Amino acid sequence: QVQLVESGGGLVQAGGSLRLSCAASGGAFSEYVMGWFRQTPGKEREFVAAINWYGDMTSYADSVKGRFTISRDRSKNTVYLQMNSLKPEDTAVYYCAAGRRINNDMRTYTSWGQGTQVTVSS
Repeated sequence: QVQLVESGGGLVQAGGSLRLSCAASGGAFSEYVMGWFRQTPGKEREFVAAINWYGDMTSYADSVKGRFTISRDRSKNTVYLQMNSLKPEDTAVYYCAAGRRINNDMRTYTSWGQGTQVTVSS
């Protein structure tokens, strides 16, 4: 199973940008679909974005379309989430996940990182 480590979270003002990274190790990274999810206290973890093995197919939650971009660098075993025009409602712990098919159902993702906090101030 692949191990995932997120980084890049932090505090940013509304309208600002952050780039999250997720480094993978211990597995065949290029075989996995990679996804980003987020969670706030008391709420279920929600889908943010996903990207396929080759990086030519992506999927986004409606709430982030046009503002967030997911990408992957297979040579570095890393997936990124570029977040622009951030809003206070984007505040959450962001998790990276690996799965076998591109979709928004967290139950289909088998490996998870520990999460990184993103806080957007108004």
